[in-house]
Amino acid sequence: MNTVKDFITGEVQTGTGVVPVVSTTWSRRDRLETLKVRWSVGRMKYRILPGLYAVGTPDRSSRVFVTANFKLTFDHLRRALAGLDAWILVLDTKGINVWCAAGKGTFSTKEVVRRIRIHHLDKVVDHRKIILPQLSATGVAAHEVKRMTGFTVIYGPVKASDIKDFLESGLKATDDMRRVTFPLVERLKLIPVDIFYGKYYMLLVPVAFLLLSGFKPGGYSTDLVLNPGWKSIVNLYAGYLTGCVLAPALLPWLPFRRFSWKGLTTGWFVAILLAFAGMLGTSATEMISWFLMIGALSSFMAMNFTGSSTFTSLSGVKKEMKTALPVQITMASLGLAGWILTRFIVL
Repeated sequence: MNTVKDFITGEVQTGTGVVPVVSTTWSRRDRLETLKVRWSVGRMKYRILPGLYAVGTPDRSSRVFVTANFKLTFDHLRRALAGLDAWILVLDTKGINVWCAAGKGTFSTKEVVRRIRIHHLDKVVDHRKIILPQLSATGVAAHEVKRMTGFTVIYGPVKASDIKDFLESGLKATDDMRRVTFPLVERLKLIPVDIFYGKYYMLLVPVAFLLLSGFKPGGYSTDLVLNPGWKSIVNLYAGYLTGCVLAPALLPWLPFRRFSWKGLTTGWFVAILLAFAGMLGTSATEMISWFLMIGALSSFMAMNFTGSSTFTSLSGVKKEMKTALPVQITMASLGLAGWILTRFIVL
């Protein structure tokens, strides 16, 4: 939980009590924390307390915006409301962003109704309208919210940066405001999270490969630990980074619809380059083993990006994992077995 509330600048009195006023500008700490979260440092704890917040000097006629309690989501919203007087109703989404929370069931009809009632929103504003982010629509039944609270749900634009234009147009969103885009710059922002996904494994596994590299048919050689042991580390990181960096960066242009196939394509392309560079060994068995391991690792890491992409659906991800994971495990196992075999037998 984010305990430092330096974004709170004051308070405003309402019919139900005191509501904290938040700044619409990011502090140096906000920017630093955002950078850390982008690199998956404390990501699951980067949240704020659910509740009612104020921007500017809102009154009983001011708009009410609903959002998640993932602080980065909250920060983008409060910054987008600069110059406005508004209320922000923060739901308890367990520190998950809007889109994921809607899919996981924490940004839900039940939670919206619960927060409206807990904070007595009907006594804070005279109107009966709340603005929800469009990406929460999969988790919220607007008619149920209306039936249980009397508040009408209005779905705002996809991006918080379009909120002012949305308000100026009379709460009407253009096609561009409704469209979910996933350009290169947005994909690159998500790559660091995937890089750190298996950080512990990618520290321990290369060490194991390094030590195993010392074995040879005639015994054990410490010289082999460094050469060609270092090549094993390069190959492992090449497969890992190909799947979580190169595949997401080239996502729209890679062949195949499934992420596992996209990762396999890029993984084998990089493996070919490594083979020409003499990094995969000298025997056919060792080279084939590395092709299998690099391909499996890259395929798995690319498939992991499905949770960060706008290209997929929950049902599609489940279907792909059901068929791809056994293949990836088999490839990695065969590759590992073949590579270990070359440590003890001349093939």
